[in-house]
Amino acid sequence: MRDGADTTLTSSNEHHQILRFLEFSLRLSVIPLSVASLWLMASNKQSSDTYGKVEFSNLSGLKYLVGINAISTGYAIASVLLLCLRCFNSDWHLFISDQVMAYLMVTSGSAVAEVLYLAYEGDRDVSWSEVCSYYGMFCSKIKVSLALHFAALVCFVVLSLISAYRIFSKFEAPSVLSEELGEQG
Repeated sequence: MRDGADTTLTSSNEHHQILRFLEFSLRLSVIPLSVASLWLMASNKQSSDTYGKVEFSNLSGLKYLVGINAISTGYAIASVLLLCLRCFNSDWHLFISDQVMAYLMVTSGSAVAEVLYLAYEGDRDVSWSEVCSYYGMFCSKIKVSLALHFAALVCFVVLSLISAYRIFSKFEAPSVLSEELGEQG
């Protein structure tokens, strides 16, 4: 009987270590993904002889993505440092923070996806023509930055799932008494 309990404890400990390693790896992965997305977008500008110069700062959706990438980079660095120093052990804080970051990244990614769609397709109803045929490099950099941003978003979604699992696995499912089952059935 004792051997079974020891095996379960060892298996649970290995499972916990695998989750910690995955969590740490994902938090580290967010940093270069967010920095690369931020840098590509913040340095994005192009000039056209016909239509002039366009920069990321001309469009609020692109500025929003840069800001959210800066915040996600700072949060990822802080969370990695706190986990390394083991001075922080609040699963609830990480769960809520990871959720907030994932939601912010969804909103900023969606805003840029809309800007990119309009840049490629235009909107005839309001007399906007497509601009990517004139600013091809600008649009290409937006696509790459958006892809990096969504890769970081995937990391935060998985981190949210890990932190949710860690919190909710501490609780047992509510028990149902056999009398209650007999009354309902």
